[in-house]
Amino acid sequence: MKGNWKLLLVGLVAFMLVLTACASDTVDEGNGGNETGTGSGSDSGDDSTDKVNVDIFQFKVEFKDQFEELVQLYMNENEDVNLSVQTVGGGNDYAASLKAQMASGNEPVIFNIGGPTELDEYREYLTDLSDTEAASLALDGTLNGVEEDGAVYGLPFAQEGYGLIYNKEIFDAVGIDASTLTTFDALEAAFKQIDEQKDELGLEAVVALPASELWVMGNHLANNYIAPEFNNDILTAFEAESISFEYADQMKRMLDLQNEYSVQPVLSLDYSMQVEQLFSTGKVAVIQQGNWIYPTVEQMDEDFAKNGIGMMAMPFEGDYEGHLPVGVPQYWVVNQNASDEEIQAAKAFLDWMYTSDTGKDFVLDEFKFIPAYDGYDASRIADPLSQDVYSYSVDGKTIGWTFMATPVGWNEDVLATEFQKYLAGDTTFDEALEVAKESWASSRQ
Repeated sequence: MKGNWKLLLVGLVAFMLVLTACASDTVDEGNGGNETGTGSGSDSGDDSTDKVNVDIFQFKVEFKDQFEELVQLYMNENEDVNLSVQTVGGGNDYAASLKAQMASGNEPVIFNIGGPTELDEYREYLTDLSDTEAASLALDGTLNGVEEDGAVYGLPFAQEGYGLIYNKEIFDAVGIDASTLTTFDALEAAFKQIDEQKDELGLEAVVALPASELWVMGNHLANNYIAPEFNNDILTAFEAESISFEYADQMKRMLDLQNEYSVQPVLSLDYSMQVEQLFSTGKVAVIQQGNWIYPTVEQMDEDFAKNGIGMMAMPFEGDYEGHLPVGVPQYWVVNQNASDEEIQAAKAFLDWMYTSDTGKDFVLDEFKFIPAYDGYDASRIADPLSQDVYSYSVDGKTIGWTFMATPVGWNEDVLATEFQKYLAGDTTFDEALEVAKESWASSRQ
């Protein structure tokens, strides 16, 4: 027994020595990994420490899933880059969220801005992107407001347009030709006709006005009647010291018309309710929105999206009758406070997204974008809303997006907020405009 005990003791000691050696190896490897993570460049075998990390903070909730899929494809092809995406949009305030993100010190490498007003606001963060292939391929006019002295500070998402999106089946059922509804009188008559038959058509109302969404009224509806005041030019609006609301009567008439024939209460309606719960299910005939809603409608009802919807311009009495607002919704920008490696990785990804075959396919087929760059086959624009926008653009019947050039926060925080008060009966329309005029003037002093 004594001999066996000694052998057992020797064996245990040897076993402990092996364990100690293994533990030392593990600690050494871990330290090596930590050194790589802090920039030593040693090879630890841990892939995550060798990657360039690029955070993307983007606003377009409508293509969130498709964009994340494209990002994953890019990382599969470029294993030295790790892209992380945070999407803030829809019912959330992207502008406020971006400001909070910047203030927190957790600045994204890639983020979005919307034209000259935000270019001015975020200038200290912006990298010159004029050396990217995408910048050299941007279509005429799409860099207006983000290009200064030969420097390009943003790459356009796409071209987009908005107006009144309608249910073709309902219009056919009541015998209305949407192409004839270019005046207020014609549109009001059409709304009245549909309203009189809404029960047999299975409608809750003719329209869904999401008045809880400040951007729908303050950016888009208002722009249709503000852009003509500035000769349809974004830079003219950006430089204007005052606004007179030359077409205020038409703006009021459009807001009142939608409110009168909308599902109520409009101040409780949001984007999701408007597009998903009401329009995509055939419960309203018309909504004021843009071609960006197509992927959402398609997810709800593919056949309806492909064959049952169209877009027409909001009425305007004057030179811009039958014109559709078309512009660049947002621009991709790169944070110059990022490291050189992160900046180059960000530029490479943005170039790949808009110039590679894979990226182009996604832009056309998955994102459903109207391209803002040369090198695309326009005949492949698949969805009917984008086709309508493209047709207006080709025909030169467009209104500019001057809401991208108004004072910071003015469209939503001032004008649209006053519109909400008006709809609630807490102010008059004229009083709402006076507040907006004073705010514009004080902002530009």
